[in-house]
Amino acid sequence: MFPEYSRSRLKAWLLAGSITVDGESPRPREAVMGGETVRLLAAPDIAVAATPEPLALEIVFEDDALMVINKPAGLVVHPGAGNPGGTLMNGLLHHAAELEQLPRAGIVHRLDKDTSGLLLIGKTLETHTALVRLLAAREISRNYLAICNGVLTGGGTISEPISRHPVDRKRMCVRTDGKRAVTHYSVIQRFAAHTYISVALETGRTHQIRVHFAHRRHALVGDPVYGGRLALPKGAGSELVGVLRRFRRQALHARRLEFAHPVSGEHIRLEADAPEDFRALLAALEKDADQ
Repeated sequence: MFPEYSRSRLKAWLLAGSITVDGESPRPREAVMGGETVRLLAAPDIAVAATPEPLALEIVFEDDALMVINKPAGLVVHPGAGNPGGTLMNGLLHHAAELEQLPRAGIVHRLDKDTSGLLLIGKTLETHTALVRLLAAREISRNYLAICNGVLTGGGTISEPISRHPVDRKRMCVRTDGKRAVTHYSVIQRFAAHTYISVALETGRTHQIRVHFAHRRHALVGDPVYGGRLALPKGAGSELVGVLRRFRRQALHARRLEFAHPVSGEHIRLEADAPEDFRALLAALEKDADQ
């Protein structure tokens, strides 16, 4: 009856007494026989407890239903231990106060702190629910740019299950008992000891791209968690060596988002150029290859 709301949200409203059947508040598992009158009081509540803070947001797209942000590297998405403020969520709540009524302030998917690029936000509960369902149904296309260590011979697919690391709970790893994770990639440009690649996600596990390429022994350049010790290519010029030493985050950028607008049905395709540090790394690799 109420497909615009998620099952979990409807259950919460039911338990709170906001859904009645013939004027009564039923238990979640109580059956209906047909002919009853079901009423929903979809009263907004505070779903996010975070302080609105002014934050310069690069808004790539916005209408009454949703918005897309180009997140810079270094910006944390959600407040947490060690990051109580100054996050994207704090900035979103300052930009649109009504987002406090939505789970995670409307943020549909995540980007790691040091991953740059496009991030999708629903501005209403109905839109947020619809976008989460599109994401689960793999109907939102997400494309990334990355630079990895080593030379890949060609494109392919990495299909390895991912789970929490058994010892270090801040890390993820490939495990046979993990959740299904599929990453598709193609080669854009090869260098002496690195490869510039395009990556498409079929699933969206935590750290998926970083974990998959590290598992294949092609960790992303600069990855402080999965990259291991810095490996400098033999014969590299001083300029490239300097750029590699200074690049202290994973070389990963969420370049493109494609999806059907949940309200209008319009096909939305949005792109964001890689940030300056990523372009500088790529330029140094190209220059070194020409020498």
